[in-house]
Amino acid sequence: MKKYKFILMLLVLLPWSPVFSQETETEDDDTENVTVDSDAAKIIVNKYRLGDGITFSAPDGGYNINLRGFIQTTFETRKYEGDDQFYSRFRMRRLRLRLSGDAWGGKVGYRLQTDFAQANGGDGELSGMLLDAFISYKPVKGLTFTFGQKSTPTDNRELGITSNTLQLVDRSKLSSYFGSIREVGIFVDGSFRVGHTAYLRPSITITDGDGSATFTRRHGGFKYGARINYLPFGLFRAYGETRGGDMAREVTPKLSIGATYSYNVGISDRRGRESGSILYLNDENKEALPDYIKFGADFHFKYMGFSVLGEFVKTWAHVPSEITQRVRNDGTTSTDFGGNMKDYVKARMMLGAGYNIQAGYMFRNRLSIDARYTHFDPDDKSFLHNELYFNRNNFYEVGLSKYLTKSYAIKVQASVVFVDAEPGSKNVNSVVTEGNETLLQAMIQFSF
Repeated sequence: MKKYKFILMLLVLLPWSPVFSQETETEDDDTENVTVDSDAAKIIVNKYRLGDGITFSAPDGGYNINLRGFIQTTFETRKYEGDDQFYSRFRMRRLRLRLSGDAWGGKVGYRLQTDFAQANGGDGELSGMLLDAFISYKPVKGLTFTFGQKSTPTDNRELGITSNTLQLVDRSKLSSYFGSIREVGIFVDGSFRVGHTAYLRPSITITDGDGSATFTRRHGGFKYGARINYLPFGLFRAYGETRGGDMAREVTPKLSIGATYSYNVGISDRRGRESGSILYLNDENKEALPDYIKFGADFHFKYMGFSVLGEFVKTWAHVPSEITQRVRNDGTTSTDFGGNMKDYVKARMMLGAGYNIQAGYMFRNRLSIDARYTHFDPDDKSFLHNELYFNRNNFYEVGLSKYLTKSYAIKVQASVVFVDAEPGSKNVNSVVTEGNETLLQAMIQFSF
């Protein structure tokens, strides 16, 4: 497996072809070009601004190449009621490198992004290292076809916000509980003006429903999904719809309202994020897997430094009656479901509902104060009742952030999270706790 990861690293560092892209800010664009002329090529090196990466362009604007990255290091300490001990750790949260670009007047785009902090995934998994690997094509203005691996629009809105611009130290538990994060397939995205100022942004996806790419076999059928976003007051400034706090300080109110639905035919894990971790068979020893259905509704509002994000997610499962066997971790099978088969299957899936609401205000000196509340309502049969990892239905969080640059390049964040733990919840050592828990987090980010 190591040789495959080595080959993948080479692919990340070598493909300097003219099919790459750069995102251009809609404000503070003080780009200054420097021309580099040689017998082999003639390119323009754009003026560098910390956080925007290094950009190379053709003199005629025919193509752009951008290389950027960022590093996030975190410290966290956790305290349980009734336990005098603090559980602390340092962590390399993210270490990402991204190569992207466009060609032929922006009609063709490309992105390859890796996370070296997550490169120690399980055997056969690429998901720990490879984040984005896709090619996009824009046949006409406002319509984009994307092929490959990328974040899916059928997740909750927060997962569409870039990781280096998050309002708080980390994403909400709603994202980690229900999100599939990245998928492999076909993505169709549109952006159409409606009336004088409003925009409609639909998305349709067909993926294999098994999360990020792997070298191992993929299970189940396809996942079909769609999202619709409505922006009644026009587009956000400086990509504000997909960024955390209101860094651009919207001069007029901006709002995006969305809804999403997906149907995953035959998942082989808890939520459709992995492949092959949970398998079932029928009488003929053929795979028989449950379907996973997800609905979401959300909004994002920004105005003069103030921002609000709200999200709701509900999930269901359809369990086929033909399931007669379950596959153990060692590959052997068993017909024992401890009672009702459908209840057993559902109890291993992320089923239920949840919502997340967060708000914050960013001062002109780029100091941001933020708060978040996340709540869950698990189904009776759901893995959300697992005492070690979940069984915690209320999260209250307050945070403070300082952005040293307007490009999100350098920031320092701290937050405190109060967690309501249900009876029977366990700590990190699998010991039943007597009450709730408190989590302190701090993070430093640097981007180039």
